Amino acid sequence: MDFDVEVNLAAVTRSVAFLEKNGRPASAVTLSRTYATIVEDLWDALTNLDRIPFWFASVSGTLELGGHYAIEGNASGTIVECERLSHFSLTWEFAGDVSWVEVRISEERNKPRLTLTHTAQLSPHWDEYGAGAVGVGWEMGFLGLALHIANPDAPKPDDMEFATSSAGRAFITGSSKGWVGAAIDAGEEPEKAREAGSRTSAFYTGDSMVGSG
Repeated sequence: MDFDVEVNLAAVTRSVAFLEKNGRPASAVTLSRTYATIVEDLWDALTNLDRIPFWFASVSGTLELGGHYAIEGNASGTIVECERLSHFSLTWEFAGDVSWVEVRISEERNKPRLTLTHTAQLSPHWDEYGAGAVGVGWEMGFLGLALHIANPDAPKPDDMEFATSSAGRAFITGSSKGWVGAAIDAGEEPEKAREAGSRTSAFYTGDSMVGSG
């Protein structure tokens, strides 16, 4: 796989916020980057069932307001907001838990900026993996989207090959460290955030032993 690890890591802004959702403590993980295309093309890449598998995963369902979707081997849910070329939000239902994803497109210096926020109630899963649990996964999706926009006809890289390649491992590790920093900036205890980051890196790379975050 041919991509510049550092350029793509630097292209993403990351933030974490702690808040309440439905009366319970929650976290909001937000990432954002611009893409070398136009708004219409970015929207199509995000919502066209024929294009999504080229950068993310196979998705079935009805991608419109009130529609239901299912990601192969992953989450499913309902689309609760949708304004074409602007934003959509949905429930993210996985393993008996429900969280919430909001996606927005804005224009910045003649390029579209994609911003995604994943909000979830705090849980033992957060304690174990921290912000990177969803942050790294979505950031890999953002990278896949950038590669797809640059070369729309190229097949999606194999997930295992990516995770075990030198570039893939460097990207995963760099992303995880970025999310550790964002969590600390949001008030997470540094040692706890670093330990969670180490576990996240090990999870995505398949390493059985974890080092420092």
